[in-house]
Amino acid sequence: MLHARVADYDPAWCDELYERREIVEAYNKGLSLVPASEFAWFRVRRSSRWQKVLDDNADVAKRVLERVRAEGPLSSLDFERESGPTKDWFGAPVNAVRAVLDAYARVGVLGIAKREGNHRHYDLPERFLPAEVLAHDLTLHEQLRHQMLSRYRAYGLVGASGHGEGIFEFLGPANPDPRYPGFPGRNALREELVELGELIPVEIEGVSGKRYVVRNDVELLQAPAELPPSVAFLSPYDALVWDRKLLGSLFDFDYVWELYVPQHKRRWGWYVLPIVFRDRLVGRIEPRIDAAEDTVQVLALWWENGFEPRRAEGFVEVMRDALRAYLRFAKADRIDWPSELGTEKRLFDTSALTAAGKGHGGE
Repeated sequence: MLHARVADYDPAWCDELYERREIVEAYNKGLSLVPASEFAWFRVRRSSRWQKVLDDNADVAKRVLERVRAEGPLSSLDFERESGPTKDWFGAPVNAVRAVLDAYARVGVLGIAKREGNHRHYDLPERFLPAEVLAHDLTLHEQLRHQMLSRYRAYGLVGASGHGEGIFEFLGPANPDPRYPGFPGRNALREELVELGELIPVEIEGVSGKRYVVRNDVELLQAPAELPPSVAFLSPYDALVWDRKLLGSLFDFDYVWELYVPQHKRRWGWYVLPIVFRDRLVGRIEPRIDAAEDTVQVLALWWENGFEPRRAEGFVEVMRDALRAYLRFAKADRIDWPSELGTEKRLFDTSALTAAGKGHGGE
C-alpha cells in the first residue's frame, strides 16, 4: 500500500523504524503498522472471538505460551504442526499452533516482536516494548473513539454505515448491546467525534447519504491541491477500495478483489490492481513478480470504457514511471508482456524501462 501512496517508497524505511521500535504491529481493522507511541490505543483488551480459538485449542495454547515465556520470540515454524478444531475461511483445518499464536496477539497476551520474511515472531509485549508505552492505560471507550477516527482518516469519505470491507470491524455494534458490555456503540462514538470537531459531515453531489471527513481534510475539499499527473497501482488492501459502493457512485468503477472468487467466475484475475491516474480510476493491471527470474510479468491489462491511453494528456509518461517504480519495488530487471498486449508493450517502451530499472535499490 505504501508503494502506491509514497513516492520512491523503500521498504527498508519501515524495516529501520521497526528495528528501532518506533513503529509496531497492531490490529486496526487489519494488521497495521502504527507508531509505538499510539500502541495503547490499539492494544486489545478482550475478544470473545479469539478467546474461543484459545479455548478450543486449550492444550496447544498452554504449551505454546509456556515456550514463548521461557524462550522468547518464537514463530509457528519453531513448533511441530498440530491439529485442532479451528478452520480457515475455506473450512479447511489450520495449524493449531499458528492459530493460537495469532489469537494470543489478538487478545493482547502476546505481540509481534519481529518478522523474518513473512514469518511473525511472537513474544510478551513487556519484552519488546518500552515500559512507558505499556504503562499508558486507556479506557475501552477512549480506544474505540481513537480507532474510529483512524478509520475515517484512512479512507477519507466514509459514511455512517461503513459499507465495504469491514471498515468498522472490531469497533462493536452500531448501538449499545448487552451482548457487548463496555462498547458504547459506533453511532455514539461518531456523534462524539462530530461534537469534538474531529469529524465533519459532508455531502457529495450525486452520492446518497451523509459522509464524514477528518478536520484536517476540510481544507483540501475547499481548495484541492494542484498536483502533477501521476499513476499509481492500488493494492487490494488500500483504503480507497474499502467502500466499493462509493467507488461505483463516485468513480463509476466496479471493483471486486477476486482472490476468493472461483477461477471460472472471475471477470478479471486473482490479484488485479486498480490504476489511478490523476483523480480517475482508468483501468486495472495484473502483475506477477517472478523473483527467480528477476521479472515482473504483466498477465493482463484492462482499460475502463472511454479511456484511451494515447489520448490522455500526460498519461503515457507517468504510466512508464509507475511501471519503473514497480520494477524497483519488485527488485526486478525487466517487464514481460503477453503477445496480446503488444500495443501496450510498444506504447510504454519496455526496453527503456528495463534500462532505467537496473541498479536501483528495492522499493
